[in-house]
Amino acid sequence: MPITVTAPRGVLTDLGEREILPQLTAALIEVSGATGNPFFTSIVGGTVHLLDPADVYAGGGNRPVVMVELKLPNIGLPDPDSRAAFIRAATDIVDRLAIAGHDRADTWVNILNAPEGAWGIGGVAYTGDALIAAVGAAM
Repeated sequence: MPITVTAPRGVLTDLGEREILPQLTAALIEVSGATGNPFFTSIVGGTVHLLDPADVYAGGGNRPVVMVELKLPNIGLPDPDSRAAFIRAATDIVDRLAIAGHDRADTWVNILNAPEGAWGIGGVAYTGDALIAAVGAAM
């Protein structure tokens, strides 16, 4: 379940640049109710993209927006409450790891769902049922 963080260079602290992915991973695992599940943990990963501040825009103007994008299968975070919980947790994480003065309104979180069978690892296209079985087998 890829997590992509895109931020203007200098908005995240040095620690924040190193810790944002581990903390977002932990938040997703917790919100998903999969804490301690080795299979679920192994399929959460991501990247951090740090851009020149002049290359980040919102509302048509240059603005220091930090964007967190989560891509997961349709079965992941299946209801509005779980999605809202991840969005809150991700925003709180950015707040903790950003420089002083970063505006919470400049943290955007998007959750994108892959349709049935359009999410895979290692050449295996997982259906929702296959993912549930793999997570269950790892418990």
